[in-house]
Amino acid sequence: MSGLRVLFLGGTGIISSACSWRAVELGLDLTVANRGKTSIRPLPPEAKQITADIEDKASLAALAGQDFDVVVDWVAFTPDQVRARTDALRGHVGQYVFISSASAYQTPPARLPITESTPLRNPFWQYSRNKIACEDLLTTLYREEGYPVTIVRPSHTYDRTLVPFDGGWTIVERMRRGQPIVVHGDGTSLWTLTHHRDFARGLVPLLGHPRTLGDTFQITSDDVLTWDQIANALATAAGTTAQIVHVPSDAIAAVHQDWGDGLLGDKTHSAVFDNSKLRQVVPDYVATIPFETGAREIIAWHDEDPTRHRIDPAINEAMNTLITRYTG
Repeated sequence: MSGLRVLFLGGTGIISSACSWRAVELGLDLTVANRGKTSIRPLPPEAKQITADIEDKASLAALAGQDFDVVVDWVAFTPDQVRARTDALRGHVGQYVFISSASAYQTPPARLPITESTPLRNPFWQYSRNKIACEDLLTTLYREEGYPVTIVRPSHTYDRTLVPFDGGWTIVERMRRGQPIVVHGDGTSLWTLTHHRDFARGLVPLLGHPRTLGDTFQITSDDVLTWDQIANALATAAGTTAQIVHVPSDAIAAVHQDWGDGLLGDKTHSAVFDNSKLRQVVPDYVATIPFETGAREIIAWHDEDPTRHRIDPAINEAMNTLITRYTG
């Protein structure tokens, strides 16, 4: 693996940033192409950075012409974007890794745990349907011409900058003020949160691995919590307690559509994953960071700078409306 020439399209996002650091730690020759905007997640000094608009055909062609062993596409969300990338890279890349999403799986799932063979179908969320269409395109490319594709499906991956509730810091601020918060359903549905450094331990060993071509892998933690437990872990880390009001997801959607779409299309339903397939090619993969640890990182990072305590007015008002309605 050491010396492998790897290009990240993107590389400073929540998931990709940890993978950038893990890649150079393992000796990969990493180049990151993005728009060069200031990021709260700096790149490792060993990584080479190219400022480029990946959506621009000329810029993409210039990148593709350099030849890479692996290209990881963190920022493709539609089939048109995938088609442009794969056309430009054809003949210039040994492995094209597409970052899909576990939200593409059958929603709600008919069986748990979720595996890579779980059907792909999400009638609730356009984001997920777009990812499914991207996967369909890539599967066709592999079947028809042997295009060197690997598909990776993360689930809910977070870092210290991300409060894993809609509205972000809003929920923590409400808890600290002694205000109730809304948790969807009855709070007992099971959810898997994956720290981005754990995800990186699973992804980077897949790069350049000959047994990953034409295949799909999910990478998640094995740390499963209820949504009430997630809220309570955040409250404990924030030095407070959570006063939880349970509201059905469809009722939330009626008040705030974007919040509701994300719930109905993803978070409402239990999500427990089997990572056995990943461990067949990365035998030592194990997620080691429980959410209680991650929650302390989240609170500490936000408290370092009060300007990070951003409230989402629309979510905040929706919570007030729903709490009034359901506590009468």
